[in-house]
Amino acid sequence: MQNSGLDQGLAKLTDLAPKGYALGLHIRYASAHIMIQTYDPRWTEIYTEKGYMLADPTVFWGFGNEGAIRWSDVDLPDPHGILKQAAGFGLNYGICVAHGPTSSRTIGGFAREDREFSDEEIEQIHQLVRQLHEQSTPPEQLTSAQRMALRLIAKGSRHAEAAALLGISESALKARLRSARDRLFVRTTAEAIQRAQEYNLL
Repeated sequence: MQNSGLDQGLAKLTDLAPKGYALGLHIRYASAHIMIQTYDPRWTEIYTEKGYMLADPTVFWGFGNEGAIRWSDVDLPDPHGILKQAAGFGLNYGICVAHGPTSSRTIGGFAREDREFSDEEIEQIHQLVRQLHEQSTPPEQLTSAQRMALRLIAKGSRHAEAAALLGISESALKARLRSARDRLFVRTTAEAIQRAQEYNLL
């Protein structure tokens, strides 16, 4: 994911949320286009293993509302005691931020151990989440050059073979694959193919 704007925004979030955060950008069909987690890995493992995302009151709030709210103000049932368990890992205070249409919603949770987030901090985080949402918007389409290159690799062609079929050099093919990866915010060509298929871009 070579995107300096995204990297800068995420670095600022790390500073603003000393006990970590979880941010799902452009959640569609219960799966995020980009997912970043910096919470204590032990808590992330428990959360994932027990499927807490589907029962987390802050996530539930995020799907039903836009804006930002302190965890302590979320008035929704927490039958699994998720917030209490999170506090056991230092996630004592937090906020939930939600932005974007329900069909492509961005939801984030941000935590600290020592005190509630100030209104100013909440506004800063909310602003960063809005920017990251815009910067990471999945493309509506790929260029035909990017599509052809990905299709050939998806069908099992090696780089040299795919380049020959397209009548271009191998380095030109690699450049097309790289631009497709950048456009889809992924690190590997395999991820680019998977994401392009998910978004019906191939």
